Amino acid sequence: MTHLHGRTIVIRVDEATLGADGVTFFGDLVFLGNLGMRPMVVAPTASAARAVVRSMNRSGDTAVGLSGADAGMIPAAAGSIAAVQTKLLHTLLAAGYVPVIEPLAFGFAGDDVAVAADEVAQVLASAMGAARAIFFNDHGGVVDAQTKILLDTLTPAEALTIAEEPALDDDLRAAIRAAALGVRGGVGAAQICDGRVAHAAIVEFLTARHVGTQVAGTVLTA
Repeated sequence: MTHLHGRTIVIRVDEATLGADGVTFFGDLVFLGNLGMRPMVVAPTASAARAVVRSMNRSGDTAVGLSGADAGMIPAAAGSIAAVQTKLLHTLLAAGYVPVIEPLAFGFAGDDVAVAADEVAQVLASAMGAARAIFFNDHGGVVDAQTKILLDTLTPAEALTIAEEPALDDDLRAAIRAAALGVRGGVGAAQICDGRVAHAAIVEFLTARHVGTQVAGTVLTA
């Protein structure tokens, strides 16, 4: 997919992926970067972000750990996130680094504020004009309530409706909502899939297959 060369991609990694044996995630990031894509990672916790940075930098000094407080990148606002400051991210990506972001927002009046990682990935992907976003989730995607079959694609409106279903686990609902809002905010497409699947990111970005459930508009242009 040459149209992704030079484009930003955002990957929200989860604890299940990071804790899995034989996970291909770190190698996949290197491979995508070598193809000219510009990956960013949103980690589930601060400690997970530091672990991702250490793992990546054992094979090459490419990962940079960031907090939302760095350069006021992710400002907190009334329990949510205000306008994201993207200058630092653009600088790092242009230099070939992989930003690894902790889910924290900068608290102007005091301590930093913990924010859901899915929301951080969504607002960053929208602010950066990301071509793609992936939300790793151990549910593997969205299953149709009637047929019990994994849904291949959803529109943002369909995804937001499903995200209101109380029977779904909270973490899956959060991923679905973030994927839908990201696409509405300008992201080319968003995928909800299981990061423990071998080379999940590569399959999604470089083949016509979908791993899990894709949320996209009626016309995919990015």
